[in-house]
Amino acid sequence: MLTLLLLFASVISGLTGGVFYAFSTFVMRALEDQPAAAGIAAMQRINVTVLTPLFLGPFFAPAMLLATAAYLARSAGHLLTFIWLTLSLLLYIVGSIGVTIFFNVPRNNKLASLAPDSDEAAAYWPIYIREWTAWNHVRTAACLIASALSIAGLAAAVNG
Repeated sequence: MLTLLLLFASVISGLTGGVFYAFSTFVMRALEDQPAAAGIAAMQRINVTVLTPLFLGPFFAPAMLLATAAYLARSAGHLLTFIWLTLSLLLYIVGSIGVTIFFNVPRNNKLASLAPDSDEAAAYWPIYIREWTAWNHVRTAACLIASALSIAGLAAAVNG
């Protein structure tokens, strides 16, 4: 059971990191290359369509899977696995979920409140792109490192 939880947690946190990586490396650039109103309208639409179980499930699942796996590892006396998983869990919660809630979502909400073709939106758009993308880099790294840490936990569980 522990091995399966770790395998799923590793893959799903890596998958989430991959989604964020795509935004950091080319999606935001493509939106930035558009006229402001078009880029803003597209990002506003992305921020609505992302709110589905197909994204939110995999986004929140690693935290639940890692917490469960850490508990099972600790209960089974796999201290090294427990340490790797606890580090992975904390990094995922803070760096992915926390950054999303406290940094990316407020920027998304502000962008959503603006008419895409307004002067205010055009003035905010470069700020949004810069700040949102910077925090997205943090999310990307956190997810990918959390995935690596859970793989280390998996290796410790299998070898220990």
